Amino acid sequence: MSCLCQEIAGPDIELAPVCIGNHWIFQNLAPEDVEALSLEALRKKTAKGDSLFLQGDPADDMFLIKGGRIKLSKVLEDGTEIMLDIRKAGDFVGENMFSEEGVYPVSAICLEDTLTCGFSRKQFEEMVLQHPKVGLQIIKTLSERISNLTDRVGSLAVANIEDRLYRVLSNVAREHGTQSPKGVVIQFPLTHEDLGFLTGAHRVSITRAMKTLKETGKIILEGRHLILPTLNIA
Repeated sequence: MSCLCQEIAGPDIELAPVCIGNHWIFQNLAPEDVEALSLEALRKKTAKGDSLFLQGDPADDMFLIKGGRIKLSKVLEDGTEIMLDIRKAGDFVGENMFSEEGVYPVSAICLEDTLTCGFSRKQFEEMVLQHPKVGLQIIKTLSERISNLTDRVGSLAVANIEDRLYRVLSNVAREHGTQSPKGVVIQFPLTHEDLGFLTGAHRVSITRAMKTLKETGKIILEGRHLILPTLNIA
């Protein structure tokens, strides 16, 4: 029998090998519980540019990104939108379901056609009651995410804007890039506004830094793709 995710995704979305039933959050469950969970999971296909959820929506669901990429962004009080993170296939979005605030503090926008596989707050609460180790695994992994964000803040301490920008691009490439003969390719667009937030710099400074990185051969732009020729993730 073919995978239900593949049937819904179609041929154009490359799916991660991990399924929601055998992801880290469920790694201590018995095989029969994993199978039941996979059958009950809520699958959703979302087109590029559409939202999985919006800032302020009720935080009632959490999703595994089975295929595609999702940008997490937040609109500030002055109307400015900032990008907070990019999640790839194999990552979760909607962790705020675990909080008591009740709404998503960010929006999740698909950078590509995306397939998600998830569960509701009610499903998760019932699962934790039956399997307490799942709750402990959640705590551990969310702690690791905090450490990653701390590392990102450390990148902002680098004084030279070109070095800061290249460090950010390298981190994105390692996390989301694809190895090619020319280097590591970031296959989705990052606007100068996105990079400005990630580096803590103004858009004009990003434009100048990008020009310098291109002139020194540290990055290559081919259409909408950005290549880091000296990076290797193979």
